[in-house]
Amino acid sequence: MKLAKLIEFLRDRLKTVVWISYAVLALVVLLDAIPAVVDKEHAHTRPEHWPAFWAVFGFVACALIIILSKWYGHLGIMTREDYYDDEQPNEEEARHD
Repeated sequence: MKLAKLIEFLRDRLKTVVWISYAVLALVVLLDAIPAVVDKEHAHTRPEHWPAFWAVFGFVACALIIILSKWYGHLGIMTREDYYDDEQPNEEEARHD
């Protein structure tokens, strides 16, 4: 019940939650750009030296997973809700089987 109350509390203050999330994201990107905070000396590739590379990489990867999953689902995994209702034999056909 406490979780439901927390969700309701946050939902009532959605704009504040969004702005706080933006502020935290900006702070993380800013801290990542300061060399004294994040040591990038041992990075393996050139893009790892860019500020906010991993944040952007994670966002793009997550978005691609969602888009590809939806595409794959619509290819044939998802069916109509009445899929099984259409193939029900009527009573006469059921008696002859």
